[in-house]
Amino acid sequence: MRWDERQREMLAAMGVRVFGLPAAEAPPPVTAPARAAAPPQALAAGTPGARADIATLDWPALRAAVAGCRACGLCESRTQTVFGVGNERARLMIVGEAPGENEDLQGEPFVGQAGKLLDNMLRAIGLTRADDTPERQVFIANTLKCRPPRNRNPDPAETAMCAPFLERQIELVQPRLLLAMGRFAAQSLLRTDEPIGKLRGRVHRWRGIPVVVTYHPAYLLRSLAEKARAWDDLCLAASNLEQPP
Repeated sequence: MRWDERQREMLAAMGVRVFGLPAAEAPPPVTAPARAAAPPQALAAGTPGARADIATLDWPALRAAVAGCRACGLCESRTQTVFGVGNERARLMIVGEAPGENEDLQGEPFVGQAGKLLDNMLRAIGLTRADDTPERQVFIANTLKCRPPRNRNPDPAETAMCAPFLERQIELVQPRLLLAMGRFAAQSLLRTDEPIGKLRGRVHRWRGIPVVVTYHPAYLLRSLAEKARAWDDLCLAASNLEQPP
């Protein structure tokens, strides 16, 4: 089997020796010191040591790691990665699904009509994505940092590759509450295959942090009848947000 240069680099990063190639072509083994010295931009979320590496990154290093990630095929079609926006000490952190076309172009989650609806939803409970205090400004991040081609549904393998980045963002923000918007965001965060209709309406936990599930704003634009249920979810989130940590 022939391996291209990127495949050889990934195999080398995992410490895998490629057999069947001349010695000159086989990727050299990677020693522990060399891998430890790798810059954040070189991290690939799918390699064995990368998950532990990501878990130690601060905000600047995490941003650089996301921007330079080439762990799955989505890196080939993206315009740019979509890291996230908001207050890095926000009490409420919103977890979306995957960037769409506008997000891919602008590098920011929840833009366009879905973003306007989200802003209205947040304003209704006294929150904002604009600059403000940690009590009022939210932090928004997506489950995937790159846009799937043609806005298709996220692939489970792609979600797994991006999971360490999202987990580290949550650890750095240390929110009082997580609001998962959309089926893929909720199922990925809670590691379940239950439909969103059964997940919403109650409080879940992610490593001790309360999680409220609701519909994605893009879905609400197509299903106006569900807006009343989404409002109930927002009220549930707001009430839990006001409880003592």
